[in-house]
Amino acid sequence: MKKIAISLLALAAATSAFAQTTQTCVSVDEKQIAGLFDRWNASLKTLDPSRVVANYTADAVLLATVQNQPRLTQDDRLNYFTKFLKLTPQGTINSSTIKIGCNTASDVGTYTFKLKDGSQVAARYSYIYSYQNGEWLISHHHSSAMPEKI
Repeated sequence: MKKIAISLLALAAATSAFAQTTQTCVSVDEKQIAGLFDRWNASLKTLDPSRVVANYTADAVLLATVQNQPRLTQDDRLNYFTKFLKLTPQGTINSSTIKIGCNTASDVGTYTFKLKDGSQVAARYSYIYSYQNGEWLISHHHSSAMPEKI
C-alpha cells in the first residue's frame, strides 16, 4: 500500500508540473519566419548597432562571421555590430531551410554579404528564433564564412 501511495504522489506531482509548463503556441508560417531575416537585414541598413541588437533576446548567443569571440550579452553584441556596421553590410539569402516548432523556429542556409568596398562574403548561417513577449527574436545566430573557394 505504501508503494502505491508514493506512486500516486509522484504521478500527481508530474501531472501538476506538466500542467504548469504547458504553453500556447503562436501561429506562424515559413513566410513570416523568412521575413525575420529581412527585418534583421533592414536593421543593418540603419547603421545603428542598437537597432540590430534589438532583434536579439537578452540571453542570445551570437557566433559572428568575422570575429572569433562568442557574443553572449547585449553589450557584447552591440560592440560587435558597432564594428561590423562600418563595412555597411547587406545580406542576400542564397538558400534557406525553415523549421517551425512551438514558439521557436529555425532558419538555416547560406547567404552573401555585399560590403561598401564592393567585396562580397559568402557564408553559412543558422538563426534560432523564439517568441517572447509578443515578438519573434533571435536567440541563436551562427554565421561562418564558406570554407571552400569555388
